[in-house]
Amino acid sequence: MSEQKNSAATEMPTTYDPKAAEQKWYSTWMENGYFKAGQRKDAEPYTIVIPPPNVTGMLHIGHALDFTLQDILIRTKRMQGYDALWLPGSDHAGIATQTKVEQKLREEGQTRYDLGREKFLERVWDWKEQYATTIRQQWGKMGLSLDYSRERFTLDEGLSQAVRKVFVQLYEKGLIYRGKRIINWDPVNRTALSDIEVEYKEVQGHLYHLRYPLKDGSGYVTVATTRPETMLGDTAVAVHPKDERYADMIGKVLVLPIIGREIPVIADEYVDKDFGSGAVKITPAHDPNDFEVGLRHDLPQITVMDETGTMNAEAGKYQGLDRSDCRKQIVADLQEQGVLINIEDHTHQVGHSERTGAVVEPYLSTQWFVEMKPLAEKAIEKQQSGEGVRFVPDRFEKTYLNWIENVRDWCISRQLWWGHRIPAWYDEETGEVIVSAEDPTTLPEYAGRKLRQDEDVLDTWFSSALWPFSTLGWPEDTEDLKRYYPTSVLVTGYDIIYFWVARMIFTALEFTEEVPFKDVLMHGLVRDADGRKMSKSLGNGVDPLDVIEQYGADAMRYMISTSSTPGQDLRFRWERVEQARNFANKIWNASRFALMNLEGFTYEDRDISGDLGTADYWILHRLNETSRDITRLIEAYEFGETGRLLYNFIWDDLCDWYIEFAKLSFYGEDPVAKKKTQSVLAYVLDQTMRLIHPFMPYISEEIWQHLPHEGETITLASWPVYDPALENPEAVAEMNLLMDTIRAVRNIRAEVNVPMSKKIELMVKANNAETSSIIERNSHYIKRFCNTSEFDSGLDLSSPDKAMTAVITGAELYLPLAGLIDIDQEVARLEKELQNLEGEVLRVEKKLANEGFVAKAPAKVIEEERAKQADYSDKRDKVIARIKELKG
Repeated sequence: MSEQKNSAATEMPTTYDPKAAEQKWYSTWMENGYFKAGQRKDAEPYTIVIPPPNVTGMLHIGHALDFTLQDILIRTKRMQGYDALWLPGSDHAGIATQTKVEQKLREEGQTRYDLGREKFLERVWDWKEQYATTIRQQWGKMGLSLDYSRERFTLDEGLSQAVRKVFVQLYEKGLIYRGKRIINWDPVNRTALSDIEVEYKEVQGHLYHLRYPLKDGSGYVTVATTRPETMLGDTAVAVHPKDERYADMIGKVLVLPIIGREIPVIADEYVDKDFGSGAVKITPAHDPNDFEVGLRHDLPQITVMDETGTMNAEAGKYQGLDRSDCRKQIVADLQEQGVLINIEDHTHQVGHSERTGAVVEPYLSTQWFVEMKPLAEKAIEKQQSGEGVRFVPDRFEKTYLNWIENVRDWCISRQLWWGHRIPAWYDEETGEVIVSAEDPTTLPEYAGRKLRQDEDVLDTWFSSALWPFSTLGWPEDTEDLKRYYPTSVLVTGYDIIYFWVARMIFTALEFTEEVPFKDVLMHGLVRDADGRKMSKSLGNGVDPLDVIEQYGADAMRYMISTSSTPGQDLRFRWERVEQARNFANKIWNASRFALMNLEGFTYEDRDISGDLGTADYWILHRLNETSRDITRLIEAYEFGETGRLLYNFIWDDLCDWYIEFAKLSFYGEDPVAKKKTQSVLAYVLDQTMRLIHPFMPYISEEIWQHLPHEGETITLASWPVYDPALENPEAVAEMNLLMDTIRAVRNIRAEVNVPMSKKIELMVKANNAETSSIIERNSHYIKRFCNTSEFDSGLDLSSPDKAMTAVITGAELYLPLAGLIDIDQEVARLEKELQNLEGEVLRVEKKLANEGFVAKAPAKVIEEERAKQADYSDKRDKVIARIKELKG
C-alpha cells in the first residue's frame, strides 16, 4: 500500500518510464482494491456496465476508445465521492466465436460434427478461457479501473438463469412464438441471421427476362428475376388486380418452364403495375414478400435448396448443384428452350453474412421469433413521455425511434451449438412443446415421457439485451441490483444502436419497468489517417498494445479520448500519439523542476491564503476556472474540448508562465516569498494531477506520490471543486498586461535578431495611473523576463527618437535600439501593423453599424464589440503617431 507523503519526495528520475509506472501502479491499485464498489455505503451510486467484448480475439483500437471514455467517467466520479461501479464482463458471441473455433478445426482437418456437440463445446470453452484471460490483461495494460470482483460472462450460470426466465415469460405472454417464416440464412455457418446481422453490398449482376407460357397456348407472361435458380420454386405469377393488361389472364394457368409445373396467375395489390412488365413470379419459400403473398393465396411453399445452398430434390435435374452453378446451368437451358428473352446488366444490393461474408439466402425455415411491436410501443411511449433515455448527441434519438417505430419480429434462434440452448423440449410421442426455465426431464411431473430439447441456441444479442440488469443479479432481488440499477450511462459506438442499445431498452422496460441507463453516449469509429474503416483486408488496423508498448498507456489514452467528439468518427494518427507523449514528458519535467524546489516542504506547510504575488493569484484563478470548466465538459461528455483546456492550462499557463515566474522566488533571497511560491506551486500541481488523472492515470499517480499530499492514492483523492474565493479578475488583468509586455518585447527582439541573452533598454509608457501602478508593482517580472539593462515606466515618458515600438492594451513600449535597427524597416513594420489595425477598426465599425446585429445581439456582446473598437482605434492612433515621429 502506498504510504501517505506529508513532505515532497524531491528525487524524481530525469525521464519518465511509462512501463515501470504502469506495472507498479496497476498492481498497487489492484492489490488494495481501490476499484471495488460498495465501500462508500452512504455515497450516491454511479454505475457503468462495460459493453462486453466478444471472446473472439484481441481487443482493437475501437475498444480502446470505448473503454478509455468509460474509465475517464468512472475515475472522475470516484474522485467526486460517488460509490462508483464499473462492471466488467465479456460476451460469448455465438456465431463469431463458433466460426473462429470451426476455422481452427478445419485447419486440423476436422469439423464440429466429427467431435460431437459435447466435445466441440469443450473446445469452445477452452478458447473462451484463453481469450477472456487475454482481454483482462489488455484491460490492465490500458489502466482500466474495473471492479473485477463483479466480472460477468454471458454464459455464466447467473446470466443463463436470467435468459431462461425472460424466454419463458415472453413465451407465456405470447411474445415468443415458433413458426415457419422466411429468414436470412447463412449457408456457410448453416444458421439463421437477424436482419441486422446482414450487410448489404452493391453487386454488379444481371436481370433475366423470362417468358412463362399459358397452358391453353394463348400466349405468355413475361417476368424478370435476378435469381433464375429460384424459379424452380415458383408457385404462381402475380399481377395487380387493376392492371387492365392482365384482366383476362387472372385465374388462368401457366406452365413453369423446365419443371413443367402448372401455376396460376393471381391478383395481388403487392405488385407494382408500373414497374417492368407488371407481372411478378412468386417463390414463397425463397423471398419474404412472396411468402406473404403465398399466405394470402394459400400457395404451396417449395424449398429448392438445402441448408448449405445446394439444390435439393425439388430442383429436379439440378439436384446437387451449388446455387451459383445451378444459375449458370439453368440460364443456358432457358436460352436453349427459347424462354430467356434477354439479359441486362443490373446493379443491386445483395445481403451478405456479417460473419462469413457468404451471400445470404432468403430461406423458409421453422424458427423462434420475438413479436417486437408490443415491446416497441412501451419504448416509444417512454421516450415520448420525456422519461426515456437521453442520447448524446441527441440526433441519435431520431435514429433509435425510426428503427423501433418500424421494427420487425426478431428471429432469435440460431443453428449453432455455442450459446444459450433454447429452453424448449418436444414430446416425441405427442408433439407437445414444453417451455421451461428448468430442465423438465429432471421434474417428477414429466417422468417417463420421451422429451427432446430443441437443438438450436439463442441469438447472442438475446442475452446481451439483458446485460445492464442480469449482471447485477436479476432475476434475484440482489443488493447490487437495488443499489446500482438503473445504470448511469452506456458508452458505445453508434453502429450498434439496433443490435444492442434498442434491445436493452426493450427488455429493461418489460422486465424492470425502468430504462436501463440514464444516458447513452454514442461515439464514432476509429478510422485510419486517411479516413478508411480499419480492417484486416486493408491491413490498416492498430493494436492498442503496440501503441502502449511504444508510447505508454497515458499517451494512447490522452490522444484517443481528446480526439473524440460525441457521435463523430476520429482518425488515428501516430503523430498525435507522439504529441500526447511529449505532453506527458512536459508534465514530468515541469513537476520534476518544481519538486527540486520543494525540498523540505510539507503538506502542513501548504498555505495559499494571505498576501500573494500577481502570478500566484493569477495561476490560482486559472486553475479554479479550468477545474470548473473541465468538470462541466466531462459532465457533457465533451472530452475533446476537455483535452484542449487541460493542454492549454498545463503547457501554457503553468509551465510556460507560472513556473518561469516562480523561479524569481526560488532563486531569490526572500525566504517568505519562496515559501509562498512553494505553497502555491505544490497546491496547483496537486490539483492539476487530479484533473489529468482520469485521462493519464499513471503519470499523475507517479507525480502525485512525490508531492506532499494526504491519502494513499490519487485514485481516491477528491476531485477539484470550484471555489469562488479563488476568483481574481484583477490578477488576471495584471498578468495579461505583463504577458502582453513580455511577448511584445520578445517579438521585437526576434524581428531585429536581438538574442534574449543581450540586455536591452525598455521604456513602458502607461495610458493611465492604474496601468502605471501595475507595471511598477510588477517591474521585477518585466526586468527579469525582458532582460533589461535599464527600465523606466510612467505616464509622462518622452518617446526616444530611435526605437522599436509596440502598442499593447493600456501602454506603449519603446526599445531604444539605436544602431541595431534600420529606421526604414521599422517604419515599414509599423505601416504593416497600421494596415492590420485599420482593418480591425473597419470590421468592428461595420458590425456595429449593422442594425440587425445591434437589434439581436445580447447587450454584453455589443459592449464587447464597442470595447474592441475603442481599443483598436487607440492602438491605431498611437501607431500613426509613431510613424509620423520616426519619419520626422
